[in-house]
Amino acid sequence: MNDAVFSGLQPATVWVHFSTLCATPRASKQEAVLRDSLRQWAINRGLAVEIDAAGNLIIRKPASTGREKYPGVVLQAHLDMVCQKNADSNHDFSRDSIVPVLRDGWLVAEKTTLGADNGIGVALILAVLDDNSLRHGPIEALLTVDEEAGMGGARGLAPGVLQGQLMLNLDTEDWGEFYLGCAGGLDVNVERSGLSEPVPAGHQAWRIELSGLRGGHSGVDIHEERGNAIKLLVRVLRELEATFPLRLAELSGGTARNALPREASAVILLPGNVADSLAPAVLEAQRCLRGELRGVEDGLELRVSACEVTAVMSSSEQRIWLSSLHAAPHGVRRMSRQVPGVVETSNNLGMVELHPNGGSCNFMVRSLIGSGSMALADEIASLWALSDSKVEKEGYYPGWAPNPDSQLLKFCQSVYRRDFGTDSKVQVIHAGLECGIIGDKYPGMDIVSFGPTIRGAHAPGERVEVASVEKCWNLLTAILAELH
Repeated sequence: MNDAVFSGLQPATVWVHFSTLCATPRASKQEAVLRDSLRQWAINRGLAVEIDAAGNLIIRKPASTGREKYPGVVLQAHLDMVCQKNADSNHDFSRDSIVPVLRDGWLVAEKTTLGADNGIGVALILAVLDDNSLRHGPIEALLTVDEEAGMGGARGLAPGVLQGQLMLNLDTEDWGEFYLGCAGGLDVNVERSGLSEPVPAGHQAWRIELSGLRGGHSGVDIHEERGNAIKLLVRVLRELEATFPLRLAELSGGTARNALPREASAVILLPGNVADSLAPAVLEAQRCLRGELRGVEDGLELRVSACEVTAVMSSSEQRIWLSSLHAAPHGVRRMSRQVPGVVETSNNLGMVELHPNGGSCNFMVRSLIGSGSMALADEIASLWALSDSKVEKEGYYPGWAPNPDSQLLKFCQSVYRRDFGTDSKVQVIHAGLECGIIGDKYPGMDIVSFGPTIRGAHAPGERVEVASVEKCWNLLTAILAELH
């Protein structure tokens, strides 16, 4: 890849490591090439390296001379990234490098996700391991796998592996804020099978595509009420059903459980004698949706094109799927009363894939309160139970309960105030961090999270503010130098 974009960016070592991450494919569950490369890199530098049973990479750097008895610090980030791209992009996340550009002080990937979430955190940690001029106590770098697809690395981390009692997680996205808590959650997966039917005589197939939505992180951006391409397209199909004798052949939307769906498409069939009325009806639906989402989803677009198909869903299956998807909740369920301005409970209808023989969909539920996520997941499962669908609730992970008495937080705040001349903020994030899972395995570990400013995580156009990365580096190295 062209590294010219990184030339001159500071701190240089951090950006060198981030360029390596951009050049190395690292989808969830496909981090082995990157992990093994970093393992060899660490061995070449004389660092102790371990790959645990879950596939996490643990690198240990001894304390600076004279600091051997200082508190051990765990630096934690995840190796994988969310892989999202625009429909007009031919990027292959299994082999192609991410191609960032520098624009107005931001590093951005224009048609794909950038992987700053959590590649910048990884790069900061690698730079700490790489720099022998830094002063610090014992360091353990915990670089986990499979965070974005279910937090498998954190789940598989065994108790007793880590020695440090302090942990700095580098996976948040607002510079100047320290995070002290996050949501937990689980997935609800739905499956149905059915018997396909032949295309009715005299019917013509049409593809309806909904695109142009902003997408985003299903935790960080859920409160902004951005459009969900699946929910919107299902609504359009329901409205068309009320006017035309529509038959459904296919419906697909979303590509990641933790990303707001930006695009969705459906294949429908209509009798030839009403086909001329479809385009005007879809155009009217577009006008209506744009009006409702004005200022939020101004790029929303609906397109209709002729296509070919060999089978359709049965009428009964079509009714179950469209009615249930239309009724299924999506978005914010409840705002927190304890933490003003923070979402307490939400869910994201993130993926759907329907074909004539059946299909599946996924809901990702989050909550700051364990009972809140379980209750909403049960509500979704109950809806689908009405149609005897196969429903599985799986992958529950605990939230990270805030510790307002955290001594590590107070120390980080004091360093920030001294070095940057202003007070930092303390936040609880609705997105899921690995801190809750790790803290559950290591009771008593004092954990704080911070990071540079990242916007558009989990969506094409993801970007990171370059200046905030340097500030984050300065803060991180100052904290490590002064913890005692």
